[in-house]
Amino acid sequence: MKQLLYSPGEPAGIGIDSILYISKQSFWEQINARLVCIADPKLLESRSKILNLKIKFKELHSIGEAKKNKIGIVQFIKVAECLDCSPGKLNPTNAKYVIKNLNFGIEQTLKNKKIGLVTGPIHKSNIIEGGFKSFQGHTEWIKNKTKSKDVVMLLASKKIKVALATTHIPLSQVPKNIKKFKLVEVIKILDSSLKINFKIKNPLIKVLGLNPHAGENGKIGIEESSKINPAVSLCKQLGINVSYAVSADTAFNADQLDETDAYLAMYHDQALPVLKALSFGKAVNITLGTPIIRTSVDHGTALEIAGKRKPKLGSVKEAIKLAEIQLK
Repeated sequence: MKQLLYSPGEPAGIGIDSILYISKQSFWEQINARLVCIADPKLLESRSKILNLKIKFKELHSIGEAKKNKIGIVQFIKVAECLDCSPGKLNPTNAKYVIKNLNFGIEQTLKNKKIGLVTGPIHKSNIIEGGFKSFQGHTEWIKNKTKSKDVVMLLASKKIKVALATTHIPLSQVPKNIKKFKLVEVIKILDSSLKINFKIKNPLIKVLGLNPHAGENGKIGIEESSKINPAVSLCKQLGINVSYAVSADTAFNADQLDETDAYLAMYHDQALPVLKALSFGKAVNITLGTPIIRTSVDHGTALEIAGKRKPKLGSVKEAIKLAEIQLK
């Protein structure tokens, strides 16, 4: 039986709120995979009371005990203690709780291919302040924990798919982190995922240049001619349908969107603003290139509404659906 583990992320945010609200909807029973929340019962119970949601909580001692989802019942497994259950206010002492839950989810999915991991939003700075100084984000953490050579962060919606050549690093470090053979691996992973996970037979990948006007033949920058286009050339020799570097300022017009299956951006904020303008709250964050199935939401912790009002549930629902589809 397929199973999903949900790691709610930052306890002060809406990750926990989202799963509580979803458990009251018909969608909850439409999920065929058995979903288990990784959480401290104190957090579940206190937040449900604050939100005035009547929910029954069933503690599991092992993942194998999970049953089919039933409306109004949340199955959970406790891995760690949440020291501060308050909504809306960050507390660095909760960093270990977040990381222990995430690690448990990764470990379980590594052990069993029929288990997928869905993650809620985290607050990177709070985790760093809580003692995890090298923490960069879910994608990088999962890469290290699964001992994966190359991973790709992909955000996908019905309107657009965007993959990233570099993720959570300062903009000043992007040029030196763009390397020809690394780009080759990223493009290969993206192409394979589009074919296998999204059932696109011959996907067209559009690669964005790093510099304005894609370097304009070296007049505005040389990364396109020295790194990006040579990588594309190698991928074309492998039969991958991928473009040479195009200017990001015109890559997202209506005609380009219609013909493109996925974009490869050189840095985090080069293409994600476009995706979020088109699909915010309805997109899914997917980690490619690892031996596990992991999806996540496209939004942050939304501390300002946690414990106060119902968050938008579109992204977490899409993340659950996509994780379930990808399970073998």
